[in-house]
Amino acid sequence: MSGIFETNNRDSALAIGGTRISGQEVRSQNVMAALSIANVIKTSLGPVGLDKMIVDDVGDVTISNDGATILKLLEVDHPAGKIIVNLAQQQDTEVGDGTTSVVIIAAELLRRGNELIKGHIHPATVIAGYRLACKEACKFIADQMALKVDKLGNEALVNVAMTTISSKILGSYGTLFAEMAVDALKAVKTTDFRGKPRYPVAAVNILKVRGASARESNYFTGYALYRPLTSQAMKRSLKNSKIAVIDFDITKTRLKMGVNVVIDNPENLEAIRKREADISAERARMLLDAGVTAVFSTRGIDDIYVKMFAEAGAVTVTRVPKEDARRIAKGTGASLLTTLANLDGDESVDPTTLGSAELVEQVRLADDDVVVIRGASEQRASTVILRGANDYMLEEMERSFHDSLCAVKRVLESGACVPGGGAVETALDIYLESFATTLGSREQLAIVEFANALLSIPKQLSVNAAKDSIELISKLRAYHAAAQKASADSPRSQLKNYGLDLHNGKLCDNVKAGVLEPAMSKIKMLKSATEAAINILRIDDMIKLLPEQQPEDPHAHM
Repeated sequence: MSGIFETNNRDSALAIGGTRISGQEVRSQNVMAALSIANVIKTSLGPVGLDKMIVDDVGDVTISNDGATILKLLEVDHPAGKIIVNLAQQQDTEVGDGTTSVVIIAAELLRRGNELIKGHIHPATVIAGYRLACKEACKFIADQMALKVDKLGNEALVNVAMTTISSKILGSYGTLFAEMAVDALKAVKTTDFRGKPRYPVAAVNILKVRGASARESNYFTGYALYRPLTSQAMKRSLKNSKIAVIDFDITKTRLKMGVNVVIDNPENLEAIRKREADISAERARMLLDAGVTAVFSTRGIDDIYVKMFAEAGAVTVTRVPKEDARRIAKGTGASLLTTLANLDGDESVDPTTLGSAELVEQVRLADDDVVVIRGASEQRASTVILRGANDYMLEEMERSFHDSLCAVKRVLESGACVPGGGAVETALDIYLESFATTLGSREQLAIVEFANALLSIPKQLSVNAAKDSIELISKLRAYHAAAQKASADSPRSQLKNYGLDLHNGKLCDNVKAGVLEPAMSKIKMLKSATEAAINILRIDDMIKLLPEQQPEDPHAHM
């Protein structure tokens, strides 16, 4: 891609200080950039996809087959390539799964759209056809392919999580992590102001602990903090705790920089030192008088004040990461206090800024002590402890588990899932080809190409599994064509759930086999890929301005 902007523009009527590429040339280069990125990650698609090892400029190694993670670590310079990278990251943020698929579909749409434009079909016609095809495809998924989770039961949620992690490092551990993801997410259920259920993924805390087997990973309700209690003299367990989360230190107060105090009597110096110690002691006493039994501080607490808290039966945890402090405050109903000062200039503890929890306890985890908050008053939390051999494995386990949490969240909130294994893409291919024949305009050509582009997913799945893609896709298309022609009460209508069984190299009913994906994932994937392809196909001129020449310093050579 280095020679993209080498076109000379000296003969151009437009006087610009840079280079300009127009027409078909820029379109072909944009498509080539998108295809190059898709080629990097397409072999990682599916349950038998391969991993990628990325080594950055400082030698840090990342091993992953998650599309968004791989593309985030690549340094892509081409403008159209950056759009594709952002597309994967957007899919990861909004859905959590389908990042590789969305890039493959977008690249294939671009390639086929570019071929149509080369055949003298105007870009506006291609764009209009793609938009219409995307609209019809999303409607077809919602009406024909989506299955209600209520009818399938809790097993469907486990199967959705299993499908998500089957292609990742956790896939070889059976349903252990899938069940853990469903339980952890159900434990943090809340409702929004409309009364709709919400499942915040951020409320599931993931702790990574080196050592032991991945099978020893476990889950419990409560928020775990990877910090010990400040003193061994403190109680290991406190029931019905009142919690303060502070963002200031309780240490001996020192005069600010630049402040000088001139004294005549040495006894006054001792009085100043005593007052410096008393200021923080008063703050500690205010917290205790307000009924606080657990203090979480993002900074330090001196030993003399730790002793005060311990003697009063309270516990303290210091050097809490800011992110953890915010989540503890939100879950317990507390406020993150940066000072005890009130509007009158005095210091006091407002009871409304304190939170509460049923239990605060310290537990032993491997070689470390962990503080656990259970029964938080405002928002329930759950914690998953991941065990693994090394940091590389633990990081990939966390990414995989987070993807499964996002997929289960989308199914729980939307209440719909679809069969996986290429079933949706093949059904859309048959439906859109049939739909295209009802149009008498040029958009028909773009819709047919859109339909064929979707087949790139089942084709790539079968290629990655070392199966005969031509034979499998031909059978799969025949099954879905028969299903769409059959009446609703016909047994053949159930052929719409058939997809690829990549481990055995055959077709199977993926609803019965438990290969399910969130319906929202497919819809978002199609919308995002279509919009990205349209944005790039719109471009027919690329102008790159040369960097401004810095005036040469006449003294630089001296």
